[in-house]
Amino acid sequence: MEIRRQDIHSSDVPVVCKACEARHGGVCAALSPDQLLELSKHSTRQRLEAGTEVIGQGETVTNYSNIIRGVVKLTKVMADGRQQIVGLQFAPDFIGRPFLTESAIAAEAATDSEICNFSRGVLDRLVKNAPELEHKLHRQALKELDEARDWMLTLGRKSAQEKVASFLYLIATHIDPESVDTSSFDLPLSRADIADFLGLTIETVSRQFTKLRKENVIHIENNRHVTIPDMDRLMRYAGND
Repeated sequence: MEIRRQDIHSSDVPVVCKACEARHGGVCAALSPDQLLELSKHSTRQRLEAGTEVIGQGETVTNYSNIIRGVVKLTKVMADGRQQIVGLQFAPDFIGRPFLTESAIAAEAATDSEICNFSRGVLDRLVKNAPELEHKLHRQALKELDEARDWMLTLGRKSAQEKVASFLYLIATHIDPESVDTSSFDLPLSRADIADFLGLTIETVSRQFTKLRKENVIHIENNRHVTIPDMDRLMRYAGND
């Protein structure tokens, strides 16, 4: 018997899911209204202030999350206490690794954020009955792998100027998936975190911001708000032309 794909805009979709960006672009897009209803019964929305930990490295995984808004930074801590920011996640990204019992990284809200939490058990059950959900999770994992490889190129081969411009382009194109205008945004990381993420010193990051500002590649207000007059020009400075 062929199962007809249900209309994602069906009135049967739970109210809480109707305006959720993750339902349209994230893993929940693979679920039918009935499956969304099942998931919503076991989910809770949580608002996070910047700096709030979502999950710690080495913690037992009991929940997964969809990012509704905001930016989450992923960090890896070494045995001697040193840490490295290894990634950033944006709406509608999925936080967690299905089928792993322990988190290999720490996740922390880099900005005021909102996430939708649901239990590991309910998602594991849905995966068994929704092959498209498993495919969606697999595709996201591959997407993150591709992005990590691209970022390795940025860190290993690009100049300091190209690294900072690449970071700004990443934020501009990911921070607000619902915005038509990607040319204006608040930086989600401090200068220290940007330096950590890019493998540069804080002084080098500050110099590159000043240089990009003087060359009219970016405008900066209040040391945090960035406006990009010409996105193509920023791409060229990032070495992406």
